Amino acid sequence: MLGTYQYPKYDYLRPPEQSGAAHKRYPAVVVGAGPVGLAAAIELAQSGVPVVVLDDDDTVSVGSRGVCYAKRALEVLDRIGVGEACVAKGVSWNVGRTFFREQEVYNFNLLPQPDHKRPGMINLQQYYLEEFEVKRAKELPNLDLRFRNKVVSVTPQDNGAMLQVETPDGIYTLETDWLVAADGARSGIRRLMNLEIDGKIFMDRFLIADVVMKADFPYERWFWFDPPFHPGQSVLLHRQADNVYRIDFQLGWQADPEEEKKPEKVIPRIKAMLGDEREFELEWVSVYTFQCRRMNAFTHGPVLFVGDAAHQVSPFGARGANSGLQDTDNLCWKLKLVIEGKAPASLLDTYSEERVFAADENLLNSTRSTDFITPKSKTSLTFRNAVLSLARDHAFARALVNSGRLSVPSYLTESRLNTPDGDGFTGDMVPGAPMDDAPLRSGEQSAWLLDQVGNRFAALVYVNDAAAVDAEMLSRFKALARGSIPVEVILVSARTGAVPEGMRVLEDRSGRFAERYDAHNGTTYLIRPDQHVAARWRSFDAEQVKAAVARATCNTHQGAGHVPESAAQFQ
Repeated sequence: MLGTYQYPKYDYLRPPEQSGAAHKRYPAVVVGAGPVGLAAAIELAQSGVPVVVLDDDDTVSVGSRGVCYAKRALEVLDRIGVGEACVAKGVSWNVGRTFFREQEVYNFNLLPQPDHKRPGMINLQQYYLEEFEVKRAKELPNLDLRFRNKVVSVTPQDNGAMLQVETPDGIYTLETDWLVAADGARSGIRRLMNLEIDGKIFMDRFLIADVVMKADFPYERWFWFDPPFHPGQSVLLHRQADNVYRIDFQLGWQADPEEEKKPEKVIPRIKAMLGDEREFELEWVSVYTFQCRRMNAFTHGPVLFVGDAAHQVSPFGARGANSGLQDTDNLCWKLKLVIEGKAPASLLDTYSEERVFAADENLLNSTRSTDFITPKSKTSLTFRNAVLSLARDHAFARALVNSGRLSVPSYLTESRLNTPDGDGFTGDMVPGAPMDDAPLRSGEQSAWLLDQVGNRFAALVYVNDAAAVDAEMLSRFKALARGSIPVEVILVSARTGAVPEGMRVLEDRSGRFAERYDAHNGTTYLIRPDQHVAARWRSFDAEQVKAAVARATCNTHQGAGHVPESAAQFQ
């Protein structure tokens, strides 16, 4: 038990399959009720897809575990209804500082631009995130959350998967069209299917200590190389909710994990860092090893792997849970279209393609960070210390300092779902880019761009004056919303007078949208449901939008897929 947190205990309910209910086949089953599995289930359920979640435990994760949630992950959490709770409870921060021995040599700001809704990062213990997600899941009538349900067998089939699930009442059979495996780094689903995960395990160990103390440290990330209180090693300090501080101590490969977790070993390390006069309580301790690994592909027939089940990185850089949440964000809109028969199953191949690309980016950055933090030769150590010594006074050296390149979203610029530019643009909002936020007005209310789009296709059309849009253009806008894959047209206007009937108009009073999207009168952006840019043009053309939607859903050369029997029975 923790001193600052009361663990919830979720009720086990006898599954309907063991209570004499009629046999039911489900469109989607998610295995794992961690942050990533719950996010997938919530997104599917709130978009209309019935989903069952299976988890072998009956509470949230033990210890703080995942701590840092980046701006992009917060935007995903906003769209599933838990972002506000996370930001309210968590510690928001943008500044990180790096020290070499006793001196600061480098600092950074994760959010140098003004006018974004979310901070660059929050620190929040993983158990809070899971608790918020469980609460949200229970609000959705088509989400069946089953605790103490352990999958003991998986049999992929031509049109789905059959599971054997163990409960306190025995074993039952569950059938599904699609299985989302979100059961963590030691994935039982991956093991049951005899699938490999390849990569590198680094020969070093770190101690995690969660410490409760009252301190006036700023809301920042502090990282030390070779500090006097832990010579020859590295230390990281983060502040979390409830006055809990997360401290990571490098131990070296020869350290005995069980021995190092003992309070009589941990407490002297903390006192050396904080001083004898600082009062604190030790709340949770763990030891971990760096790993940088991934599966060759994230889709295996009807089984779709997400989060740590698919890929694992070292903690420095906060790329684990953040990347997993982006996996679900990429997967779920595609899976919904396939289940509804509006896109072919080949669309799910692009989930693997895009997220393998993102995983490789994370693995590369994580490997580089690990090599810098834990040099494996005298030559590497000499180089690193020289960089740190120079960084205080020389900009070129600061660019080489690497205490963990922090999580950022991937630019999917090579995705085959993008429609390449045919017009000239400047700026970062290229096809495949994650959207930038911008402050807007909706009527008399302040609004944020990212809150106005997401979970569906949207066409953002920038106009100088919304009142000047004629009836013919309005008719074209509304026709897109009636398509088999609806596209909502949203006008972004430099000024608004009379709002066209049946249209949403967002006013760009600050000019941030025009600035960040290089928008002029007529500029049109097609936005995917996961808030990536799919296409852009200098003028609105309904046929071009339709063609780009077809390309973004793999409907260019083939019709939509078959609606599975289970999906039809829930419609």
